[in-house]
Amino acid sequence: MAVEPSLLVLSGLMILPLVVASISWTVTHEELFREPREYCSRRARRGGAIFVRKFFYMFTCEYCFSHYVTAAVVAATGYHVLFADWRGYAVAFFAVNAIANLYMALFARLRVEIKVDRLEAAEMEQTVARETASRGSAYEGVSQIRDRP
Repeated sequence: MAVEPSLLVLSGLMILPLVVASISWTVTHEELFREPREYCSRRARRGGAIFVRKFFYMFTCEYCFSHYVTAAVVAATGYHVLFADWRGYAVAFFAVNAIANLYMALFARLRVEIKVDRLEAAEMEQTVARETASRGSAYEGVSQIRDRP
């Protein structure tokens, strides 16, 4: 059974941006690359030639880095959209990059919501622990009064 060409293009527009977003986010945000990212951040701030500053800044910004990752992914896969020539690669580059940045924005928002939920849960646990501790001391006082001769 042959796969419809438009289905291949659509599946590529869903899967390739996930690859780009995953690589870009991991390099620019996750603990695995923290030390190299901090080095690049220092080099980007310190000055020197503008080319050098911008080169190192690229590794600290998911949006900037995603363009380079997209170029590599499109080149490696030969993925193109709408046209069979260079225009198809240009369209694919911008389409894949736009969707990858959408994925990263959604992921960033999801991470914020998860962090807020965790903080609210921790705060609620502390409140319950305080109330339980205060009730425990109140119950101890009641039991001491009841146990008096």
